[in-house]
Amino acid sequence: MAAALLPETASRLLTPETLRTAAKQSQGIHRVPISLRRAIKRYLRDQDKTHMHRKVLLLSSSFERAKGTGAELAAASTRSALLDDPHAPASAEQRTARWKVQSSYGDTGLLYREDETVAYVASRMPAIYAACHRVLREVRRRSPGFAPKNVLDFGAGPSSALWAMRAVWPKSIERVNLIEPSKEMQRAGQTLLDNLKGLPLIHSYDSIQELNRSIEKHERRHDLVISSYALGEIPSLNDRITIVRQLWDLTRDVLVLLEPGTPQGSKIISQMRSYILWMEKRKCRKSEKSTAAAPSKMKSMVLQEDLLKDGAFVVAPCPHDGRCPLENSDKYCHFVQRLERTSSQRIYKRSKGVPLRGFEDEKFCYVALRRGKRPEEAWPLDGMKFDTLKERHAKRNPEDLIIDYDDQFPSEEDEEAPGSDEDSLVPYASDTQELSLFHESGEEEEEPIRADLGGGWGRIIYSPIRRGRQVQMDVCRATKRDASEGAFERVVVTQSKNPALHLQARKSLWGDLWPF
Repeated sequence: MAAALLPETASRLLTPETLRTAAKQSQGIHRVPISLRRAIKRYLRDQDKTHMHRKVLLLSSSFERAKGTGAELAAASTRSALLDDPHAPASAEQRTARWKVQSSYGDTGLLYREDETVAYVASRMPAIYAACHRVLREVRRRSPGFAPKNVLDFGAGPSSALWAMRAVWPKSIERVNLIEPSKEMQRAGQTLLDNLKGLPLIHSYDSIQELNRSIEKHERRHDLVISSYALGEIPSLNDRITIVRQLWDLTRDVLVLLEPGTPQGSKIISQMRSYILWMEKRKCRKSEKSTAAAPSKMKSMVLQEDLLKDGAFVVAPCPHDGRCPLENSDKYCHFVQRLERTSSQRIYKRSKGVPLRGFEDEKFCYVALRRGKRPEEAWPLDGMKFDTLKERHAKRNPEDLIIDYDDQFPSEEDEEAPGSDEDSLVPYASDTQELSLFHESGEEEEEPIRADLGGGWGRIIYSPIRRGRQVQMDVCRATKRDASEGAFERVVVTQSKNPALHLQARKSLWGDLWPF
């Protein structure tokens, strides 16, 4: 009975005018909150800032070397070559000197020294915060009833993701567990969080094993688990899969994986997404076989309850749970978030003789997975009728086309009416911006219309192409109602055939949703 009401409910909530509000997922230029900017300034004030420009450049070059070396050694899967050996020759082994944080299940990431940590906070932390905020904000919009209490941040670094989580869910988070192998990063995160009010209970651990030893078994599962810019620092695919499997076991509801927007980062996200979905599908098949072979009705009921808990589906960005249609192609799925550069970024980042812009674009790849079955929702365009441009012109009221010229020009009485001094002041947009710097709202306004988690919402990949009265978009969409399969298609919308969707397409940006 509930399924029969879905199309009626969808048509009552979504109209051609509200589709744009529901599909909007991208953000404009993001401004780092003033509390984080002040915390970064206080942290850098107490640090040694000599040769800071060189430290930032060395950190960037080390990321490039680690990325290239990780791609070279991933196929070999030799952990011995990744150790810091002072007697090693000047080859791949020496180029990977920073790969030396190890655990019982392999390499877990880069070791950050004090100077590298300071350079990271000054140059990279604001951009990573903006990317995490963009992803977590979409998770909140697509899942309005989701409000995490217990949170796990793997590869926390200086707690960039924690700042984003506090901005997205300022009231619900009660306990946060941070996993970061570098002691310098742990100290930086603690220093940045000093003097803040209303913080949840925070614990830091060096590894997942230490976390499991420190807390009880019934407390290990977290409502939200996030790994931001950490899996790319693990060169071995086997170690990566092992860590993601452990993170999924620690997840009660939502798992978020975030990597840089590069071909390597997109490949990592695609591999981990495919592995988790495959693993949960295998569990569901085993549960179904056990249910069919159960001798008693009581066992069958228990197994049915376990079956409901199994499974996983993608909250974002994929609109389906099938194979990625961009696999084995020259394109890769990634997104971009523009942010206003902080003062530390403008001071310590160089631009090779070119004046530094006031903003930067952070490219990232991500996937948000949730336990359970994907809800079966009506597709947004079901039962919705759109008028063509000719039909819309035919329905116009002739009286609306009459222009009243008396209303276009002010009368003499209006010109001679004295105005107060307050009315004569012209408000500027900068006044609102300056006030917002000192009066920040802790929580964004809730959107009344939201895009559901059904398969009827496609994802716009890359920027739409606007040519005259038509718009071309590359959209990843579900091809089946149950969102079990997907495809990558070029969608063309013209003004003559559908002016309502054409207006929405003209306003759509990279990363927004598209209704089907």
